[in-house]
Amino acid sequence: MSQPITLATLAGQEGAEIGVSRWFALAQEQINRFAALTEDAYFIHTDPARARAETPFGGTVAHGFFTLSFLSAMSYDALPEVAGKRMQVNYGFDRIRFVAPVPAGARIRGRFALSRCQWAGGEEATLTYGVTVEIADAERPAVVADWVARIWGAFGEAG
Repeated sequence: MSQPITLATLAGQEGAEIGVSRWFALAQEQINRFAALTEDAYFIHTDPARARAETPFGGTVAHGFFTLSFLSAMSYDALPEVAGKRMQVNYGFDRIRFVAPVPAGARIRGRFALSRCQWAGGEEATLTYGVTVEIADAERPAVVADWVARIWGAFGEAG
C-alpha cells in the first residue's frame, strides 16, 4: 500500500472492504513441501494419481492450513500501513471455515474487510478483519475467516 493512514481513518472504515491481494499460485511442489514440513502427507494432498482416482476433487488439493498460511503475505499486499505502528502480531481467529478445496495449480487471493477496530487510547489496538480467500475461476471461496491482529504504536489522541 502507499501512504500510511491513521488509526482513526482505518477505524472509520469498519464494515468496508479495505483491500485485495495479488494472486498466489499453489503449485504441487509447494504443497508437497508443506506436507513434508508439517508431517501431513495425506494422499489427497500429495498423490495426484490416487487423489484423481479416489476423491471427488479430480486431483490433489492444497491443505487448508497451507491456504490459510498465505494470509500474512496477502495482508502485506492488501492492508494499509497504520501511521505510528511499531509492531503487529497475529492474535488468532474468531472463526475459520474451509469452504472449498483448492486444486493443486490453482491461484488464490485474499479480500480483507475491517470488521472491528478496538482502540481505547494508549499504544495498543485490536483489529478484526473479515477475510475471504478466493480461488481464481471458482464460484465458492477457499476460506472465510475472522482474523484478529494486535498492533502497538504511537497513534496519538485521535488515533
